[in-house]
Amino acid sequence: MLVAIVNRLKTRTSPPQLILMIFFCLIWVGALLLMLPYSSSSGQSIGLLNALFTATSAICVNGLVVVDTGSVFSTFGQIVIMMLIQVGGLGFMTVGVMVAIMIGKRIGLRQRLIIQQATHSTSSQGLVKLSIFMVLIAFAFEAMATLVLTLRWQADMGWGQAAYYALFHSISAFNNAGFALWSDSLSPFVGDPVVNITVILLFIIGGLGYIVVVDVFRKRSWRKLSLHAKVVLLGSGILFAAGFCLIYLLESWNPATFGSLSAGERIWAALFQGATPRSSGFNTIDIGSMLAASQFLIIILMFIGAASGGTGGGIKVNTMFVLVLATINTFRGGGQIHAFERKIAIETVMRALAVVISSLAVVLLVSLLLTISEGMLEEHFLEILFEATSAFSTTGLSMGLTSDLSPLGKIIVTITMYAGRLGPLTLAFALAQKKRSSKIGYPEDHILIG
Repeated sequence: MLVAIVNRLKTRTSPPQLILMIFFCLIWVGALLLMLPYSSSSGQSIGLLNALFTATSAICVNGLVVVDTGSVFSTFGQIVIMMLIQVGGLGFMTVGVMVAIMIGKRIGLRQRLIIQQATHSTSSQGLVKLSIFMVLIAFAFEAMATLVLTLRWQADMGWGQAAYYALFHSISAFNNAGFALWSDSLSPFVGDPVVNITVILLFIIGGLGYIVVVDVFRKRSWRKLSLHAKVVLLGSGILFAAGFCLIYLLESWNPATFGSLSAGERIWAALFQGATPRSSGFNTIDIGSMLAASQFLIIILMFIGAASGGTGGGIKVNTMFVLVLATINTFRGGGQIHAFERKIAIETVMRALAVVISSLAVVLLVSLLLTISEGMLEEHFLEILFEATSAFSTTGLSMGLTSDLSPLGKIIVTITMYAGRLGPLTLAFALAQKKRSSKIGYPEDHILIG
C-alpha cells in the first residue's frame, strides 16, 4: 500500500513539487530529532516550535536562531544541526545521487530532472558528474578549512574541541548557514586574519555556486568561461567591493562598533561585514549597534544575495545583473540586451523580473505581518524589515529581534525561511497547474509607463 502511494506520487508530482515535499519532510525529521530531550544540554526538550524553527533554519541554511546553538543544544543536537546544514546546502538530490552511486543504483531521467531543478542547471546533460563534483568540492573545502581552523584554535581549547568547533563552523560557513557555537557569532575574532580569511573564502566560494566553481576549475581562463560564470564573478566582485568600502566609511563614524577597534581590525571588520550579507549569516561586530545607513545597506545586499546554484539565498546576483543590463539598455533606446558578446534572451529578463517582484512582495508582506504580530512601533520598522529580508534571503543576520519573537512571529519567520530557500519561482512552478496555451490572439495596445 505504502509503495503504491509513493509510486503514485512519483508519477503525478512534478520535480518542483517533489522538492517542496522532500524539504518539508526533512524539516520535520530534523524538528523531531531536535525536540528530543537528548538534543538539549539541560536534558529537557526545547519544545516543538523552537525545534521546528531551528530545523527549518538549518535545512534552509539560514542561521536565524531562537535559542543559542552553543549553550542550549547538546553535542548530539549540534551534530543534528550540522547534518541538516550539510544536506540543505548540498541539496538532498545531490546526497541521494551519491548514495545511489555507492549502492550501484541507476539514475533515471526523472531523477536527473529533479537534480536539474535543484541545482538550477540549464541542461540535463552531465548532472550526475556535476553532483559528484559538488560533493567533492564541498568536502574538500570543508576539510581544508577544518584543518586550518583546528590549528588556529587548538592552543585555546585543545585538539579535540578545536577540531569539533572547526568542523562545525567550516560546514556552516561553506553552506552559508551562519550557525555558530559562540553566542556572539565570530565577534571574538574580529581582527583575526586566519579566521576572517578562512570563513570569508568559504562562504564566498559556496555562494558563487557549484556550476561556477566547476567552470572555473575546468577552463581556468576568463575568455573560456560561460556567460553565467562571468556575470556571477563580476557581479559578486562589485558587490563585495562596494559593501566593504561603504561599511568601512559609514562605521568609521560609529563609536559603538569601530570605536574600540584598531585600524587593522576595522579593515577586517569591514571586509567581513561587507561580504557576509551575501547570505553567510556570521558577524564579527554587533549588527544592532551599527548605523541605520549601514543596516539598510546590509538589507539591500541580503536581498540581492549569492548566485544561482550556490548555497546562498536572495534574488541572486545574476538576476540583479540581468535587470541592471535591461534597464541600461532601455535608457539607451532599447534593442538587443547583451553582455560579454552574448545575447540575453527576453525570457531570461522576464524571469528575472518575476523573481524580483515576487521576492519583494514576500518581504513586504512578511514585514507587514511581523509588524502586526510583534506589535512593533514605527521606530522599530527597520528592525522588522531587516528580519524579514534576512529570513527570506536565508542570510541569518539579525538586529536582535529573532530571540524575542512571539510564537506567531516564529511561525511567520519559519514559513519565510522555507519559501526563501526554495525560491519564489520554484514555489510558483510547484503550485501551478499544467500549461494552457491560449488559442485566442488579441490585438496589441499600449499602456503608459512612467
